[in-house]
Amino acid sequence: MSSLGLAHVESFLEMMSAERGASANTLAAYRRDLEDLHHQLTRRGVPLTAATATDLGAYMQGLAAEGLAESSQARKLSTLRQFFRFLYAEGLRTDDPTGVLDSPRKMRPLPKIIGVDEVDRLLAHAASEATVVDGRQFGRVRMLALVELLYATGIRVSELVSLPARVLDQEGRFLLVRGKGNKERLVPLSRTAISALKTYGEMKARQEAERQVKDPGPYLFPSSGKEGHLPRQVFARDLKDLAARAGVSAAVLSPHVIRHAFASHLLANGADLRVVQELLGHSDISTTQIYTHVQEERLHQLVQTHHPLAKQGKNKD
Repeated sequence: MSSLGLAHVESFLEMMSAERGASANTLAAYRRDLEDLHHQLTRRGVPLTAATATDLGAYMQGLAAEGLAESSQARKLSTLRQFFRFLYAEGLRTDDPTGVLDSPRKMRPLPKIIGVDEVDRLLAHAASEATVVDGRQFGRVRMLALVELLYATGIRVSELVSLPARVLDQEGRFLLVRGKGNKERLVPLSRTAISALKTYGEMKARQEAERQVKDPGPYLFPSSGKEGHLPRQVFARDLKDLAARAGVSAAVLSPHVIRHAFASHLLANGADLRVVQELLGHSDISTTQIYTHVQEERLHQLVQTHHPLAKQGKNKD
């Protein structure tokens, strides 16, 4: 360990002993944890005291990949948190990189996503159906608008079905969404989403005029049900039906999976994590970081499937 890193570790251990009354066994465990972290960081050319959240996240993921028990992972993470909070409190760092790390017991399964080609197939089929002039055209135009909006914005299904009708008057490239905690955020619209929304709005207006509807209600996607707008369950069912017709796995697909695809595809194409957090309406960036794990897992699978050395390894087994 570098002399500077060693000095800070010793100062940390002295503080834990004098101020927190840590036992000798506890102090020894802290030392082992920090020495292990230092060893791993050194291999990457990163000083212990300069580790970023990404560095520490990769370290914790490595522990999990090695099969270390969750209880042991949690103990090591506790050591990291206390050490880096100590550095922050002492003015040796301007931040605490452990603040965004998830505890092992809180780790969630990776979200299901679908590929860009599957989304393209779904949208293309919805668009083709919307051009068929028959008694079901309005429902299909509405479905096209729903799916285009969902994939273009990544909004929650509850936010989607309860969009106010006034969004039709905005005629802009952004959509104002009211999310959890009544917080508002702006999300951009794609050209195809704007077009689908415009077509739906015109058809909705014609139908209301033909039926002489005096009060169409406040929602963009109204319904005669008690909620006043299209129920989430109805949209989810119709989405699965659309997926089956488009040749996309209906068992996997749901509105939430398309939201996942929106985030994952953005990150895969170089979008900033903070931007994706804002678009999704996540209050905590650690929630958004799950999508970076999705990308890492997909990359790992890609290498294992296509790299010639990985194939050689399989042939030897």
